[in-house]
Amino acid sequence: MSNLDISRIRNEIENTLNTFLPQIQGEFFKTAAFGPLPEAVSEKHISELLTPCRSLMSLGGKRWRPLLQVLCAMMVAEAKGKNDDIFENPGVKESFALTPLVEFVHTASLIHDDIEDGADTRRGKPAAHITYGLDTALNAGVWLYFLAPTAIDSLNLSADKKCLYYSMFTMELRRLHLGQAMDIFWHRNPDIFPQIEEYQAMVQNKTGTLSCLAVLLGVLSGGGTKEQALMAGDIARGIGEGFQILDDVQNLTTGNPGKKRGDDIVEGKKSLPVLMHISKYPEDKDKIASCFKKAQKEGIMSASVEECISILEKGGCIKEAFEKGHKLVKSKSRELVQMFEKSAVFSDAANEIIGLFEAMLPKV
Repeated sequence: MSNLDISRIRNEIENTLNTFLPQIQGEFFKTAAFGPLPEAVSEKHISELLTPCRSLMSLGGKRWRPLLQVLCAMMVAEAKGKNDDIFENPGVKESFALTPLVEFVHTASLIHDDIEDGADTRRGKPAAHITYGLDTALNAGVWLYFLAPTAIDSLNLSADKKCLYYSMFTMELRRLHLGQAMDIFWHRNPDIFPQIEEYQAMVQNKTGTLSCLAVLLGVLSGGGTKEQALMAGDIARGIGEGFQILDDVQNLTTGNPGKKRGDDIVEGKKSLPVLMHISKYPEDKDKIASCFKKAQKEGIMSASVEECISILEKGGCIKEAFEKGHKLVKSKSRELVQMFEKSAVFSDAANEIIGLFEAMLPKV
């Protein structure tokens, strides 16, 4: 049982995000984002960047990455014996201030994912490029990547620590785009099916990178060493991989929230259930490739979508992938906590990390 006030943590995260990506353009935001500007630049010009990003962020999302980041900072601070009011701990305050790094990058990546995948909806609403136009959405998403590290600039830290945060942030962004490049190459080529190991590498970069970044920032701000942060970040990549596998499965079963069942097939995504099935039943490879081609040509209402799902269901690989994703999230989240917990009785923050992932896992 934890004594942490999770609603307070969530509220402080939202306040920080709204400070750096505000509804009303105040002087702090303008100075942090742009520095001195020519007088001819007006709020309506800045809104072309701000509005598409705020619109998507305001539609919700679990905010589990910034929450994980702050909980990691609290866990490390507690492990170092800092047991006063945890919200007043300087490292925890630092971690709250850095939460835009993970949430803004996540939001920007969703804008670009929808453009690259040709998706029409996100979180149950029209995607940003549908609402605001391709050019505006693309430009706003790129800007949001660059806005995120203003959170580092706002802190009164040594130059060395700021450089370390910048270095880790930009490294994970480069890895994220490498993972996306791998994914795009495969879904643009219906006949190419990567090895399962290649899929895992792609997901650890594309999806695992933000889990990793959240943990890197949390451990460092909480007072952990660079070495501890890197070890914990690698564990967190596995958590991200597990959730991507479960997302793959959901797409082929109930459908992801705000999207349609099987739209990964239309987009040509080489998800884990597909790769596991082909590894197990190579004789079905041409049939599945044909389904992909027809679905891409005919759209989500194509009969080939359900035909492909039926093939995967009969082979048992959707269920097998679900079990793998489930196990990966549970084992890696516990491994992360055990890095900093030396006794069988976990700290409040450690228990909250375990509980966070337990609550996010779909029921078996």
